[in-house]
Amino acid sequence: MRTSIRTQHFPESIIREMTRIALDVGAINLSQGYPDFAAPQVLKDAATQAILDDWNQYSVTWGLKPLRDAIADHYRRRYGMEVNPDTEVVVCCGATECMIAAMLGVVNPGDEVIFFEPYYESYIPNCFITQSTPRFVSLRPSADGRWEFDPDELRRAFNERTKVIIVNSPHNPTGKVFTREELQLIADLCIEHDVIAVTDEIYEFITYDGAQHIPIATLPGMAERTITISGMSKTFSVTGWRLGYAVAPEDLMIGVRKAHDFMSVCAATPLQIAGVTMMALGDDYYLRLRQDYAQRRALALEMLREVGFKPVVPQGAYYIMADFSAISDEDDITFGLRMARDIGVACVPGSPFFSRPELSRSIVRFAFCKKQETLEQARERLQKLKRS
Repeated sequence: MRTSIRTQHFPESIIREMTRIALDVGAINLSQGYPDFAAPQVLKDAATQAILDDWNQYSVTWGLKPLRDAIADHYRRRYGMEVNPDTEVVVCCGATECMIAAMLGVVNPGDEVIFFEPYYESYIPNCFITQSTPRFVSLRPSADGRWEFDPDELRRAFNERTKVIIVNSPHNPTGKVFTREELQLIADLCIEHDVIAVTDEIYEFITYDGAQHIPIATLPGMAERTITISGMSKTFSVTGWRLGYAVAPEDLMIGVRKAHDFMSVCAATPLQIAGVTMMALGDDYYLRLRQDYAQRRALALEMLREVGFKPVVPQGAYYIMADFSAISDEDDITFGLRMARDIGVACVPGSPFFSRPELSRSIVRFAFCKKQETLEQARERLQKLKRS
């Protein structure tokens, strides 16, 4: 075998595979989470101007100073977090790189890493790369339609080998927004067991029905033990720009910055210049963002319910987990492939989000970060399920 042992254990990304299948068969792509609508013109103009102004060489590895200043100011204004832009911020090639840089920066072989299941698919390869062991805590839909975890199960997951807990809120794939009470329990356990929280907050501005995003770093005793990760991809509809950032206390940031430095050197310089413009957009932008996504969510839930799916209503992000057992007795992979090839709508089978296949057998994920007309077209095609 000529490939490395660690990559032999990597799963293929089913999310990206479903996008490739959608392109091959002409399906509407509700699988991978990227918008099919334009980014704000002011941001495209800023990036274009940066290239014309010759911001085309390496930037400082940790990120351009004006962007790091803007990120620190963002956390200060919105969350009351005091962040030193010179020592506690790093700009990476997307939040995904931030996450693996954080893991490489603080996790040792043999450590245990806790995360909530279902989980974003890159967390498992990150454990293989860092030679750490994942510990899963289940999220389950409750009677009132919210995803919840068992506090006792979470307590049992912590032990003397636990180094990190990954907290993804708003959560991909479920759309769960962790409450202050839930975050406080996590914080208490982190403090008790001397565990680092690594957060994935890339959907922080996309919430619904009054759900409030709370960075766990703002809770007492957590600023010194949290690596907070977010970015611009989802908020500003520029997923291909790959702009993510992390903030952390200096002693943790040292390892994160070293890992980032030798993985990618720096994020794209002209796009960092445009990032300064992004961070300066006012509250009206975020209000419209939430309103627009709330409308898309309503349409997506309606179109799924009317053909027999049982969706769980997301509180944040732009994904819907839906049970299809009333439509088909197929497994999630078979059903997902048939959806793309025969129905003409691509979704993601539940398998990449769960450690055990039996948990995902009748679950698929839909992304509704699409134009209204795209969702309407998908709605029309889904009517075929009533006749299949």
